[in-house]
Amino acid sequence: MSYVYQTCLLLSTITGNQQCTESEILTRYEFQEVHMGVQWRVLLYATNEVIANKASQNAFARVKELNKILSDYDPESELNKLCRLSGPGKPIKVSRPLLDTLKKSQSLSKETNGAFDVTISPVVRLWRRARRRKKLPDSQSLQSARSMVGYKLVRISDQNQTVELMKDNMRLDLGGIAKGYAADIALEEVKKNGVNRAMIDASGDIVLGDPPPNTCGWKIGISSGDEQKGKIDRYLLLHNMAVATSGDALQHVVINGKRYSHIVDPRTGVGLTDQSRVTVIAPDGMTADSLASAISVLGPEPGIKLINHKPGNACLIVRHENGRWIEYESTCFSCYELKQN
Repeated sequence: MSYVYQTCLLLSTITGNQQCTESEILTRYEFQEVHMGVQWRVLLYATNEVIANKASQNAFARVKELNKILSDYDPESELNKLCRLSGPGKPIKVSRPLLDTLKKSQSLSKETNGAFDVTISPVVRLWRRARRRKKLPDSQSLQSARSMVGYKLVRISDQNQTVELMKDNMRLDLGGIAKGYAADIALEEVKKNGVNRAMIDASGDIVLGDPPPNTCGWKIGISSGDEQKGKIDRYLLLHNMAVATSGDALQHVVINGKRYSHIVDPRTGVGLTDQSRVTVIAPDGMTADSLASAISVLGPEPGIKLINHKPGNACLIVRHENGRWIEYESTCFSCYELKQN
């Protein structure tokens, strides 16, 4: 599906301390498809429809290919084949996209002492069932699932391009990083067609190229309150960066009067019981996506501390505490915010 808007103007875009001025006629195009279980949107500015169509088609085709590699739902994905074939003493050669995603995951796991951990899949599957049945996982099943979890059980050889799982029957879940990575690659595909003014939106994982014509950035709306009410009251102005939001407004369950998130703490094996939403700004989608997931588990103080040690990154944490919404911001978050009059 595409929507077209004509824009004829003299571009005068300020980027940092440089002013770039060029004359060209651009048209705004928007395309939507469903991939990785969510709605994807490609918004771009191109000189003609042929270029726009090719750029978006190539981007969506690449996302479809990556889903066949990274999906934990598709039994024939490369990720699930790795889980079936690997085990102690059985390193498996994998594709570069899977290797890069797992390397990034392992790095963040070490940095967060396991608050981010892609080996969490056995526990996540128990909680998916718990949400459907509205019944807590039994302790024996949870203990068994947790025995298969631990980022240190994954051994990666960059030189040999192999991955070895150190226990039999391990399962991996890249849900906290895959969409961000795929959005990065989708933007690269768009740029290969000579289109630099583009946005890739994977239902909350957003990767941005050069700004729209005659602007200083893409205007991204966020909410500082109850996400279910849909009130957008703050705006970011970003270009050549990424922003991702992790939250559980639509994915949680109440059991015995207690609220459990779909986000599971790998260190405890229990769904988060606090109600929060984390928005992360980062140089790329894979970083933004994975950090938003990790900080959701870490909580405000450790999460803000982590972000403040990463130049070019920022985050906003919104938590429901004592009947009201409380905001926690990293040092640089306001630097990216569009000030409202």
